[in-house]
Amino acid sequence: MAALTLDGVDVMGERLSEEVLDVIKRKPDMRKISFVAHSVGGLVARYTIGRLYRPPSKGNPEYSSSNSSAEESKATIAGLEPVNFITFATPHLGSRGNKQVPFLFGVPAFEKAAGLFIHWIFRRTGRHLFLTDHVDGKPPLLKRLVEDDGDCHFINELHVNIFRSALQAFKRRVAYSNVGYDHIVGWRTSSIRRHNELPKWEDSINEKYPHIVYEERCKACDGEQCDSVLVEDDGLDEIEGEMVTGLSRVSWEKVDVSFHSSRMRFAAHSVIQVKYHYMHTEGADVIRHMIDHFLL
Repeated sequence: MAALTLDGVDVMGERLSEEVLDVIKRKPDMRKISFVAHSVGGLVARYTIGRLYRPPSKGNPEYSSSNSSAEESKATIAGLEPVNFITFATPHLGSRGNKQVPFLFGVPAFEKAAGLFIHWIFRRTGRHLFLTDHVDGKPPLLKRLVEDDGDCHFINELHVNIFRSALQAFKRRVAYSNVGYDHIVGWRTSSIRRHNELPKWEDSINEKYPHIVYEERCKACDGEQCDSVLVEDDGLDEIEGEMVTGLSRVSWEKVDVSFHSSRMRFAAHSVIQVKYHYMHTEGADVIRHMIDHFLL
C-alpha cells in the first residue's frame, strides 16, 4: 500500500474521489463533509475537492445525494455541505528549493540535485512535489491546483467578481505547521507564507495546548493585494509566489506548532498528527486543539 503514495497527487486524488462517492452512495443520509489530511495527503485532498466541487446550480444529479435539494443553491462537494478543510504539515507550495525540505539544509546544490533525482525514489509524486512535472506544455500540477484546470475548479473560478472554488466552499480552512524540527516539510510551505510573512513566535505557556505557539486568522485577499506583497519579496520563486497568491484568495486559519521542548522533536512531522499513539502522545494537544476549535 505504501507504494501507492508514489503514483502522483492526481492519481491518488482520483482514487480518493471515487472512495468519497462510494461512501456517499452507501450512506445516503450524509449531509456534511470535512477533510483532515496530513503531509502530501493535504495535496491529495485539495485535488479531490476540486474534482468533486460543484458550483451553485440546480441540477448536478451525478454528484448530488438524496438530501441535497435544500442546498442546491450552494456550492457542494459531491452534493454535501463542505465544513472543515484541515491540513497538518502539508507542502502546499511544494518541496522545491527555498529550504522547503529542511533535511537538505538549505544548500542550493542539494536542493537542485534533489529536484533532478527525486523522481527516481518517489516517482510521479516526487515530480509533483518538486514541480518538475511539465507535461504537454502544462504548468506543474501544484500550480494548476490554484486555478481552474479543465473540469476541476480548484480555486480561481471568477463569477461576478467573486472567486468561487472548492476551497472557498468550506466554512473554514486550517493549516497546522511545524515551525521547526520537521525535516520533511518546511514551515513556509506548510503554512502558505512568504519569507517576510513568517511570524515571530515564543514558547507557549498555554497549559492546555503547550505546543501551539502562534495562531493567525488570515483574511482572503484579491489579486492586487497579493501581488503587491509579492513585489516586496524579491527572493520568492516565481511559481511559488503564484501559488501563495492563489491560495491567499481564500481565508485561512494558521496554527503554528513547536515541539522544541519535546523529547520527540526530531519526529515532529509524525508527532504533529500523532501517527503512532504509543510514540507520539506529545502531539495530542495539537489534535485536541483541532477538535476543540474546528470540529465541535
